[in-house]
Amino acid sequence: MQRSDIEWTEATWNPVTGCVEVSPGCAHCYAKTFAERFRGVPGHPYERGFDLQLRPERLEQPLRWKQPKSIFVNSMSDLFHKDVPEDYIREVFEVMRVADHHRFQVLTKRSERLIELAPSLPWPRNVWMGVSVENQRFVHRIDHLRAVPAAIRFLSCEPLLGALDLDLQGIDWVIAGGESGPGARAMNPDWICGVRDQCQRSEVPFFFKQWGAHNAEGRRVGKKRAGRVLEGHTWNRMPEVARV
Repeated sequence: MQRSDIEWTEATWNPVTGCVEVSPGCAHCYAKTFAERFRGVPGHPYERGFDLQLRPERLEQPLRWKQPKSIFVNSMSDLFHKDVPEDYIREVFEVMRVADHHRFQVLTKRSERLIELAPSLPWPRNVWMGVSVENQRFVHRIDHLRAVPAAIRFLSCEPLLGALDLDLQGIDWVIAGGESGPGARAMNPDWICGVRDQCQRSEVPFFFKQWGAHNAEGRRVGKKRAGRVLEGHTWNRMPEVARV
């Protein structure tokens, strides 16, 4: 098990690694930056850098992790990438179904393929499904997510790159935050407050992950110093129960 420093999960599981950019939120991908550091290093798991790779030897890992965990699936890839075979995606979902002592959090930017494959996948209550929505151009991903029969549907508005007007009907959780790392783009406080306010009006749990590299005043101070306090509060709300 790979323990995670990501604030909204506890561990990561990567039966697929590698990806390609699909929208502006990918521009400064932490996973790509990490993997490419090891391109060409013989024997390293990322010897091929961020090239897409199936990792079938990792498929059964969650079955061996006895302590229940919240697990982010494919923190180093996107399960619904076009080059991940449908049969392999079904294998991943079958493992999640069997490992029902865990909670699996699956996140994609490829909502078109998600909605295409959703009818043929098992959707046990321990699988949470989310889509990334970084600016208004990509709110259509939420419509695709709404059609998926997941017990919990969530949004990741990170990195938040613009103001969002959200329809939160059928959405159970919203994560939002700014960008960190080299080249990080600053997040306007009005954008994040707007997301929070819409969540409060719709009674949807809101989780503020981070300001990112820039603080609330727009100064680049680094992720740690910028912190994750928004207007005097730390917002850590999670979904309470899956819908019946």
